[in-house]
Amino acid sequence: MSEAILTADHRTETGSRSAGRFRRDGRVPAVVYGLGQENVAVTVPAIELGHILARGANTVVTLVLDGADQLTLVRQVQRHPVRGEYLHVDFVRVSADIAVIAEVPLHLTGEPAGVKNGGMLEQQLFSVTVEAKPNAIPSALELDASALEIGEQLHVRDLVVPEGVVVQHEPDELVAQVAVPRALAAEEVEAEGEEAAAEGEGDGEATAGEATEGVSGE
Repeated sequence: MSEAILTADHRTETGSRSAGRFRRDGRVPAVVYGLGQENVAVTVPAIELGHILARGANTVVTLVLDGADQLTLVRQVQRHPVRGEYLHVDFVRVSADIAVIAEVPLHLTGEPAGVKNGGMLEQQLFSVTVEAKPNAIPSALELDASALEIGEQLHVRDLVVPEGVVVQHEPDELVAQVAVPRALAAEEVEAEGEEAAAEGEGDGEATAGEATEGVSGE
């Protein structure tokens, strides 16, 4: 688990005008909350924040404010939809020895065998809710899907998580599956229908033949 240090300054001015001025000065408006303490409005340096967030989700950030260290996790980041610049960030205070709930990205690895045979990989779960102490929260979880054949599935119970991490999902919850492509499935249904119809016609002909023989015998 990565950890970073970020120096924060108190922010007494609020509103869009002051927020824009902070951003032009290379600082991002932020708020620090949690652990039963009051919310504190601060600013943090945009460049250093970007470097920290690039490490991945759930990076533990030690905020240095008024010379005191506060252990935090980033909970929400707002970015400009076009320019991509950071607009605002939330930091939640955490304690190193108390487990917290966090959302962890889930990535599938490997190309499923069923996909090579014409199947279609469908991922249903892209993130996992876990409970762990701050320094034990993984940046992401990976699940190998390379052995999946057409019609096979992966579930939450197939995840391998680090020690001290508890997944907050039902074990049978579906993560991913390799499905039969719709076009191929339709062809199979059509082929089965034609086969059933052909068998029905064969039975009808035999019955008619038997009836004819019975009449001739009289």
